[in-house]
Amino acid sequence: MAALRYRRFLKLCEEWPVDETKRGRDLGAYLRQRVAQAFREGENTQVAEPEACDQMYESLARLHSNYYKHKCQYPRPRETSFSGLSMEEYKLILSTDTLEEFQEMDKSVWKKLQEKFAPTRPEEKHKAWARVLSRPRT
Repeated sequence: MAALRYRRFLKLCEEWPVDETKRGRDLGAYLRQRVAQAFREGENTQVAEPEACDQMYESLARLHSNYYKHKCQYPRPRETSFSGLSMEEYKLILSTDTLEEFQEMDKSVWKKLQEKFAPTRPEEKHKAWARVLSRPRT
């Protein structure tokens, strides 16, 4: 039975897309990592909690198949949200590069200067202060 669970998770990982624009934050990449950790021995892995494992698989499969989006009980009149942005515009805004640019824009000028010129290691910081203090005063 463990082999069947393993193959089902592998199939789900193969079908789940990886979004390269979300480096370090992509659900597909995280899912692959977690499956590799959970099934270290492949088909020979003993599952401690089979019910919880099956429930997790079913939940992920519903997410992947957009079950609730397509369910008639929850119809969507339009493919956009309240903002009116398209899916492509959301993908652009939520990409790692764009979020990093937003974070950079939010930083104050002082913080940017500090990051640019401050030494990174503590011993460099002490040497820098020693040079400043040893300068002759005018």
